[in-house]
Amino acid sequence: MGKARFGLLLFLVALCGLLLLNWREIGQHYYPLKYRETIFRHAQAHGIDPLLVAAIIKTESNFCPEAVSHRGAIGLMQLLPSTAQEVAELKGKPFDLQSLYDPETNIALGTEYLALLFKEFRDPVLVLAAYNGGRGNVEKWLKSATWSGKELDLDQIPFPETRQFVRKTLWNYRVYRLLYREESSRTTAAQRGQSSG
Repeated sequence: MGKARFGLLLFLVALCGLLLLNWREIGQHYYPLKYRETIFRHAQAHGIDPLLVAAIIKTESNFCPEAVSHRGAIGLMQLLPSTAQEVAELKGKPFDLQSLYDPETNIALGTEYLALLFKEFRDPVLVLAAYNGGRGNVEKWLKSATWSGKELDLDQIPFPETRQFVRKTLWNYRVYRLLYREESSRTTAAQRGQSSG
């Protein structure tokens, strides 16, 4: 083996070693957890895994509070104004369309909506499908056996956008759990300690 090849091999081994030692930091660069305190506070208030909320935000807006979809969904969690208004009214809170650009308000209303969906559907896969495709559509798909409601059968979801959203969000959720699992556990344990003390 020539000196050049040996040098290249040595470089590649060193690079792999660095990547292995720093995999979490590298992953967190590409999967950030912005608005961490707000996400954890609102998610845990509703018994929802904060990392699922982070995964939804990553999928929906890539943590851009000014994001607006072609359908008019707004902010971090891409809430339709009609959905956000409905959730605000259910909770007896005032609603202002511009407030959907505010991370605090958007995450608060988005997690409230997720909590309502979890009450109705219980399963995260169904909740994600309803979050994107609409509650009525998911109920219709389940009732007509168009979709089994199982992750293994995501190809049965009639809406390509919803199919892709559920797949991508589940992937993001798995990545967030891998990268931030310890932090999530520490925060949850600390909050349990505060509530019992």
